[in-house]
Amino acid sequence: MQDIIGTEREVQGPGWTSRRMLLKKDGMGFSFHETIIPAGAELNLWYKHHLEAVYCVAGNGTITDKATGETHEITDGTLYALDQHDQHTLRGGTEDMRLICAFNPPVTGREVHDEDGAYLPDTSED
Repeated sequence: MQDIIGTEREVQGPGWTSRRMLLKKDGMGFSFHETIIPAGAELNLWYKHHLEAVYCVAGNGTITDKATGETHEITDGTLYALDQHDQHTLRGGTEDMRLICAFNPPVTGREVHDEDGAYLPDTSED
């Protein structure tokens, strides 16, 4: 991980830092990231074009499904899957959350969240 910090594979936005270990160009068919959500952060996300699986390895927070209003606690050892392009709110708790995330289709590493909290689909061939 130390060889990613401070490179183009470490991407930051309001309330998150993503360290992208595997990207589309790595040819695995998915991308694999470590994402840090600071304590107290709140992110409204909707991956309209991607599926995501997330495993928490440190810290705490919550995820709220915007369609149902259900809120679930996230702690070390929690796995959640956004398999229906779920609109959700991710909140950092009392400690920074360290999340391991897999995206399908894989991200290129150049994506930024749009106004809906989504990544636009990648149409490049690389």
